[in-house]
Amino acid sequence: EQYPQGLGNTVSSIGIYSHGIEPFVKTSFSMVTPEVSKHLKEKLPNVSTILLTGVETHVCVINTAIDLLELGYNVHVIVDCSSSRVLKDRIFAMDRFRQMGAYLNTTESVLLSLVKDKNHPQFKPIQKLIMEPGPDTGLTQMAKL
Repeated sequence: EQYPQGLGNTVSSIGIYSHGIEPFVKTSFSMVTPEVSKHLKEKLPNVSTILLTGVETHVCVINTAIDLLELGYNVHVIVDCSSSRVLKDRIFAMDRFRQMGAYLNTTESVLLSLVKDKNHPQFKPIQKLIMEPGPDTGLTQMAKL
């Protein structure tokens, strides 16, 4: 959570508080703070892949990806859940992600990869989610580049 004193807390509609998730407060432009690194090592030692989303893709998301890649994690940037105020910043950030070795993925692709099979107990609720078209994110412009 980037500087909540100045920018405000994470919006409640994301649902972190209702799931008992406490955000890590930061002022750096990477989410890989000493507290987060410690949490990953101690509480999630078997995690090797990180799904990364966020605001200001060209600043905080990319710096987080750099740090995670340097720590040896596989990084998947969920492109339709990552944005920048200006499209050109987002376009160039996505290009840098590719160059760095991060994977670019969409929400639908990730969700279906996680359930792996239509017989998974969560497939039907997930199918309902992905059938609802999201807002235009400008990704079609990026695909033309």
